[in-house]
Amino acid sequence: MQLQLPEPSSDALSASHKLQNLIVDEINRHAGWISFARYMELALYAPDVGYYSGGAAKLGKDGDFTTAPEITSLFGETLAHAADGLMAQSAPQILEFGAGTGKLALDILTECAADGIPLERYSIVELSGELRARQQETLAGFPQVTWLDDFPPAFSGVVLGNEVLDAMPVSLVVKGETEWLERGVSVVDGRFVFADRPCDQDLIAQIPDAAELPVGYLTEVHPIAGGFMHTLAAMLTAGYEQSGKGGAAILIDYGFPASEYYLDQRAEGTLMCHYRHHSHPDPFFLPGLQDITAHVDFTSMAYAAVRNGLEMVGYMSQAGFLLAAGLGDRLLATAPEDHMAYLPKANAVQKLTSPAEMGELFKVLVVGKAVQLPDQFDRADQSRRL
Repeated sequence: MQLQLPEPSSDALSASHKLQNLIVDEINRHAGWISFARYMELALYAPDVGYYSGGAAKLGKDGDFTTAPEITSLFGETLAHAADGLMAQSAPQILEFGAGTGKLALDILTECAADGIPLERYSIVELSGELRARQQETLAGFPQVTWLDDFPPAFSGVVLGNEVLDAMPVSLVVKGETEWLERGVSVVDGRFVFADRPCDQDLIAQIPDAAELPVGYLTEVHPIAGGFMHTLAAMLTAGYEQSGKGGAAILIDYGFPASEYYLDQRAEGTLMCHYRHHSHPDPFFLPGLQDITAHVDFTSMAYAAVRNGLEMVGYMSQAGFLLAAGLGDRLLATAPEDHMAYLPKANAVQKLTSPAEMGELFKVLVVGKAVQLPDQFDRADQSRRL
């Protein structure tokens, strides 16, 4: 495949070549084959040269993609009020995973301060040194913000993960003539290529009706994201056992319930790459300089949470969640007559909620311990679809 995409700088290209050599060495040390999950892990997180651990800008107009907090502050303001209803049942603390530029945290903290929402501590778990530095600069005016390198052992309050699950390495599996195979990565003539090997059947357990799918069907499974849900459950359970206060996790991402994830129309999987606001399917293009993502199987994430002691609190489209949380009220805080101020916000709300934009593709999964969403979310809830 020949991709016509913007040329990187010489420094960026040098960093990508360094990462490619690192991955080649890894493949050679493992008899010429590594899982795609391992390739994706190195491409995104290898120290200093991985996409998220290197120094390149990822978000906004100068980066590779734009997230909801970058589109409008109304997203974070609305989440602040959704979190308020959950913190009132637990503890006035927020823990955010993968905080990007810090824009979401800034908007939440600003809204909490402006509207008198109690928030004693805002912790951020961030793997990228470059992004952590940007966050520290952005959030310098909020002394309640702290940074962590990993999950705390126990936590009560609200956990936020906006576009976190999609960035976790996935395993690729393909149905062969007689058995499922794992699609990994080898090197041929100095180039990365896909190569299939017999599959650990534990990987297939995530796929409902796997035996009914046709030969050649390719999809992603999410053991690392499942492990994240396991650790999340242990943290919130420990927080409840230690303090008697529960907690909830609000996970926002693009994806589907299992009944829609494994349809015929997705027989080539959902893997996608993002480079300079271009989307394409080649994960071997400039490793370390592009994001690699896959849609989330929300059914498997919900099951992982419940199996490990959490409760299903809610599952709904992003549009349903934001509107129930008061996005319309946040918009109308700006007078419609003030066209210069109102129209950009109205356009942003359209992007966040329209079925043709982010409104239906993005979902919100809420799991927790001893908390529930306020009644206004009941009409939006689609947990039955999981």
